[in-house]
Amino acid sequence: MMKAAVRDEPRGNSDLPESRRPAGKGSLPARFCKHNRGSVAIEFAMIALPFFLLIFAVVEVTLSFTAEQVMSNAVDDISRQLRTGQLKTTDVSDATKLKARICPQLFMAATPCPDLEVDLQTYATFKTVPTTIPLKSDNDVDVSALKVNPGGAGTINQLRIFYRWPILTDLMKTRIASIQSQGKTLLFSTVTWQNEPYL
Repeated sequence: MMKAAVRDEPRGNSDLPESRRPAGKGSLPARFCKHNRGSVAIEFAMIALPFFLLIFAVVEVTLSFTAEQVMSNAVDDISRQLRTGQLKTTDVSDATKLKARICPQLFMAATPCPDLEVDLQTYATFKTVPTTIPLKSDNDVDVSALKVNPGGAGTINQLRIFYRWPILTDLMKTRIASIQSQGKTLLFSTVTWQNEPYL
């Protein structure tokens, strides 16, 4: 007994998957709202710039804070050696000698620390020790106010070091650089102490 051949009847559009159905004749806004292809690319384009700005800002701030902490450690080390008499006034009698002592400890800075400035002075009392930073109109340190004049045993001294830290990403230079003319930010560290009565 032979079976009758069954012919595949053409299916209507209602049987097709929604993605394969022919576009209807609805209004343009309705068709626009239905299609969501490319939405991820549009959303990424909207958040990409703020996202990268945040990443660059975090990196720049982290590097500058780390560099400032390294500067603090260097200042503490030099001041301790001066306070105990391990370093004599002749060892740091001018800016060149003092920079030569500090620069090797600033491992994050470019050698030979071209943007490093130092100020070491002695004062009669703690009240006369300055609490402000000498700045120029562009927020750069005023080097004309900086001196190297270490005191001897029992004297009150203050050591200040300044470093013009470069902003690495051009995108952030106009936003976080304190010295706009150079695209750098001024980092500094200060310590004040009284020398021990060493011989």
